[in-house]
Amino acid sequence: MFRLIPALLIGFAATAVVAQPVPASLSVEPAARVLFERDWVLMNWALKFYDHDRDILLEAAEAQAAAAEFRKIADADNDGRITRKEYRAAREFILARY
Repeated sequence: MFRLIPALLIGFAATAVVAQPVPASLSVEPAARVLFERDWVLMNWALKFYDHDRDILLEAAEAQAAAAEFRKIADADNDGRITRKEYRAAREFILARY
């Protein structure tokens, strides 16, 4: 019985820690938006063609659409992954064409 009490206390403590509410102000930055914020060439391209409300900010949906198009341009071998070589080639293509 005495062994059971510490186990129950640990179980209740673990449940209390896991059940903590997440603050409403906590936002997770979409990976698509981070991609464009890291590279000025991609950001300018995305703003030119995917910033539909012209507020010079990429909303999550706009960034997702631009990222999908960038994947089509960059993934030359259609394996679902973009290598560094493909990324550089797509960046140069966008810089030259747009």
